[in-house]
Amino acid sequence: MLSFEKLVEQKNLQIYENYLSSLEKIKTIREEIKDSEDKYKKYLFAIADKILFFAEFEQEVTDDYFKQNSLEELKQTNNDFFNEVKPENYNTSYADPEYCVKNFGDDFGPLFSAYYINYRNYVTYSFQHMQYYMLRWNNIFIDVFELFQAGIPTFDDCNKLMLSEFKKMKVEDSILKFTKHYDPDTVMYHDIVMKADLNDPRYLYQYGKHIGSNELQTSKFLSSYPDEKIEILADSVAKAFIRGYDLAKKDLSIKKTLNIYYHLGQEKIAKAIARYIEKNNLNVLFNMVFTTSPNSQYGYDHRFDSALYLDKEMVKKHSEILKLATSECERFLKEFAGPIYFDTFGEKPFSPVNKPECLKLSPEQQKFSQQMSIQRSQIMDNYISRKTTSFCIVGFPLPEIGEKFEEIFEETNAINMIDTIHHEDLQQHIVDALDKAVYVHVKGKNGNLTDIKVKMQELKDPSKQTNFVNCGADVNIPVGEVFTSPTLAGTNGVLHLKETYLKQLKFVDLNLKFKDGYVHEYNCGNFEKEAENRKYIEENLLFPHKTLPIGEFAIGTNTKAYVMAQKFNILSIMPVLIVEKMGPHFAIGDTCFSWEEDAAVFNPIDNKEITARDNERSILRKEDPAKAYTNCHTDITLPYEDLDFITAVTAGGDKIDILRDGRFVVPGTEELNEPLDEWEKK
Repeated sequence: MLSFEKLVEQKNLQIYENYLSSLEKIKTIREEIKDSEDKYKKYLFAIADKILFFAEFEQEVTDDYFKQNSLEELKQTNNDFFNEVKPENYNTSYADPEYCVKNFGDDFGPLFSAYYINYRNYVTYSFQHMQYYMLRWNNIFIDVFELFQAGIPTFDDCNKLMLSEFKKMKVEDSILKFTKHYDPDTVMYHDIVMKADLNDPRYLYQYGKHIGSNELQTSKFLSSYPDEKIEILADSVAKAFIRGYDLAKKDLSIKKTLNIYYHLGQEKIAKAIARYIEKNNLNVLFNMVFTTSPNSQYGYDHRFDSALYLDKEMVKKHSEILKLATSECERFLKEFAGPIYFDTFGEKPFSPVNKPECLKLSPEQQKFSQQMSIQRSQIMDNYISRKTTSFCIVGFPLPEIGEKFEEIFEETNAINMIDTIHHEDLQQHIVDALDKAVYVHVKGKNGNLTDIKVKMQELKDPSKQTNFVNCGADVNIPVGEVFTSPTLAGTNGVLHLKETYLKQLKFVDLNLKFKDGYVHEYNCGNFEKEAENRKYIEENLLFPHKTLPIGEFAIGTNTKAYVMAQKFNILSIMPVLIVEKMGPHFAIGDTCFSWEEDAAVFNPIDNKEITARDNERSILRKEDPAKAYTNCHTDITLPYEDLDFITAVTAGGDKIDILRDGRFVVPGTEELNEPLDEWEKK
């Protein structure tokens, strides 16, 4: 099979004449309507102008382009790409559904906005020279223009034409996406990381992504960061990934590729890790990159645009296409070992505005969305299975975190390097105590209303079995939690957070009431009206479900990380990856063992098998995976200072305190309190 670049080149050759012809037609259209005051023609002119701008830019983008232009010139061009969706300009852009509704009404407004943003994708198409895909949307634009030339069309005719591309769903497109992300012959961003001069920030502009201060400052900081520290970090992360395979007793020798998912500016770290990984006969891919959004509200406004075209027929076709594409790409999909993922934190918290002008999925479409998600997981599990792959996640701050960024980076790095073996020894005392419990009682204080009893699973042979994973720094860095899959029946009570950030969204006074392990009632205090608060939770925590089960109960033990968060007053912007290590947490959705429940897992200290891998929901996979999995897993953590106690209650009614007044009290865990005690003295 050809690489992504070769496939694109081949497709472009096939359509090149038609592509040029489409551009000529669009030039004529633009000239015809450029001076029109008609609101529809102004809208169409904006799209035509965008198409032609990026068609011209696509021809300019070569390796020499980034060498011939100065840093300031590249900054200006990048700003031109994303300026219209930045907060200061967004409310006068067709990308904003609210603006479109003001101009075109309740029916056409959301449709026009959803259609318009597809032409913003030309930023990516031009950088990746995807002329064949630009041609498709060029042709749709020409047809839309001709439709309006005959008069204002009906909404149905307009909707059917504008978003027809989504309904087509071609096998070749899915093959191309898989090739882009998993084929080792695909170059994508590999040459940027491994070959570019990372001391010259101009390399950042080769991605075709939004480049802001986070990306530029991160790159600058790491360019002067000591190489020896980078090497120690890289070696540690590479070993953690491999240890994840070893502990899970999975065979890494049958794998050939690994993907590093990183934030732009972090290339120096990614490059160093790649060198260590390659010593283990794995090819490293760099095909998934992240950057700071120019405007989080923009993405939030368009999260349900599929409401315009999602239907039963599409669900069926999605499954058929995916099966054919994965079969075609079987070789390199099955060779994929998993990702090393860089989690970032420090960006200003995002509190979205719920706009009535934005599209929403109907209850039926929510079910379709869930079906497609489950279908994808089932099909992909035949090729990239959790039973045979692993992962590793490690967190780093972004400069937006404030003037103490460099100090925070150093402390985060130190936390990432905590001795995992020693910490696992400390955690084993907690696991041993918890394994005596029939249920665990968690109660809050200081205005935290949490009061919940979590039912433990029965251990048939406690000498060989355990309920809790003693989690070290392998798949999750840093070290610091023990977790289990609770029994749903008998898990009842309230989980309350005065303030928290979940999925990068702020929740105030979040209150979830559980009945037999499922979210039964819910509310928050983000908005004045209760209905809006419930809707906020439904769309951003429960979606596309009406309720979710508790898939995980855990106790975080990394008190050093907690003290760091307190020291710099950054708890609210820390990532879940680290926050979940800072106290008890509950995950709503699937268990941590979803899609690999049948694989035996053993603790590293006592070699006991963790048998709490299923619950009443996940066991339904044996009859129908669609009934078992939610494809959600959202961790919700209680801070130590809001914790009255965590107590294990035995079958005989004895109570064993795990934490009391925010301190670990299990004998052998006293060392965990030292960072907390030292911090309180300051």
